[in-house]
Amino acid sequence: MTDAHTTSNALPALGRRGLLALLVLCGALFLDGLDVSMVGMALPSIRDDLDLSTTSLQWVVSGYVLGYGGLLLLGGRAADLLGRRRVFVTATGVFLVASLLGGLATDGSVLIATRFVKGVSAAFTAPAGLSIITTTFAEGPARNRALGVYTATGASGFSLGLVLGGLLTTAGWRWTFFLPVPVALAILLVAPRVIAPDPPRAAGRRRYDLAGAVAVTATMLLLVYTVTQAPEHGFGSVRTLLLGALTLLVGAAFVVLEQRVSSPLVRLGILRSRRLVGANLAAMTIAGAYFSFQFVLTLYLQAHHGWSSLTTALAFLPGGTLVALMAPRIGPFATRAGVGRTLIAGMAAFVLGYALALRIGDHFDYASTLLPSILLLGLGFGLAFPTLNMEATGGVDDDEQGLASALVNTSFQLGGAVVLAVVTAVVASRGAGQASASIGAYRPGLAVVAGAAALGLAVALAAFARRPRREAAVAELPPAAEALDAEAA
Repeated sequence: MTDAHTTSNALPALGRRGLLALLVLCGALFLDGLDVSMVGMALPSIRDDLDLSTTSLQWVVSGYVLGYGGLLLLGGRAADLLGRRRVFVTATGVFLVASLLGGLATDGSVLIATRFVKGVSAAFTAPAGLSIITTTFAEGPARNRALGVYTATGASGFSLGLVLGGLLTTAGWRWTFFLPVPVALAILLVAPRVIAPDPPRAAGRRRYDLAGAVAVTATMLLLVYTVTQAPEHGFGSVRTLLLGALTLLVGAAFVVLEQRVSSPLVRLGILRSRRLVGANLAAMTIAGAYFSFQFVLTLYLQAHHGWSSLTTALAFLPGGTLVALMAPRIGPFATRAGVGRTLIAGMAAFVLGYALALRIGDHFDYASTLLPSILLLGLGFGLAFPTLNMEATGGVDDDEQGLASALVNTSFQLGGAVVLAVVTAVVASRGAGQASASIGAYRPGLAVVAGAAALGLAVALAAFARRPRREAAVAELPPAAEALDAEAA
């Protein structure tokens, strides 16, 4: 059976009810990808219109990351305890209102505040949506197909957002905030009709780990805030060191709390899974490297070379298009080739792509210098993103799928915040963002990006390289499918 034939039959195999729910959840992920990439393309215009410095401009990205990364674990557990559909629908409504207010903002602080609120809403929709998929489809081929389609939709939204962001920014950056409003409204209206109702809550009083929720949320907020503020105040400044110490103190208090309560917000034993930990660490390097790469390259192309936002968007488009084409086929491929091996191949593509990007000079040819990197990054995302979600949620009980989904999403956001903060500090100290800046102002930042990707590959090799191919494939098959697979062989 060919990959094309497998893909063409992937959606019907999911069942009508599962398919309708999947389409709505894909719509939400499409919206997230659309929103993030559109705003990324609008950053230089936002900076000029609201008179923001390069460091302040980072907060348009980091404000979102702060809300997202700070509350993801709480959002994931809320989905498990309060109901996944309930949390998903409520958070989508918050996203809609924040998008509208962001488009109306006339002050940089107000704009950043709306980005923070959108990050908070995503902290609840992302784990709720992913856990709805992982509890709707059994671990194995069906879930792999669903996650492949889910990933393809997110990639499509990101790719389309690059182009739309470039087009809309020519008319005004505010349109990049207004466009998600009708999309979110459509999701809000349709979701309650197609997503299965939340199961009734168990009889009796349900215990909520409120102290743990406060402690973990405070820890995540402090961590993201510390790393995003560090470039402005200095990584070795007294302020940064005190914030770091406070983060460690609150984090330690959270660990102690979770070991003592009967119904912890985060069951620490879940971290004994090598699959889950390896996937989360790899996710941190993927997001950190790519967020930083896009930030640096967008500033370089627009500030130094005078590229328009649309031309910059089109430069990134081939990679996103490749992800959208690959992702639906990755589920069946990873099931047979081995999820861990597929993930390692994706991480290797990232390393090569960023390494080739270091060849960029003050004068370069896009087709021979930058395009190979963009395509390799697309290949990396196509191979690694679906398999990261498979590894991060594989072998986890249904009542902890929200937690597992929140952990991997948290890793993406924390990785993005930490690496972006470091890269921003490196390039800002060299005058990046100014028209007079040379490639020398940007190349150290690109070197940090390549180093983060290499670290991710090392993590993936340590976590998944020794996993036998047959064992990896069988781990993704339910008993009936495993028997059929053995018979076919």
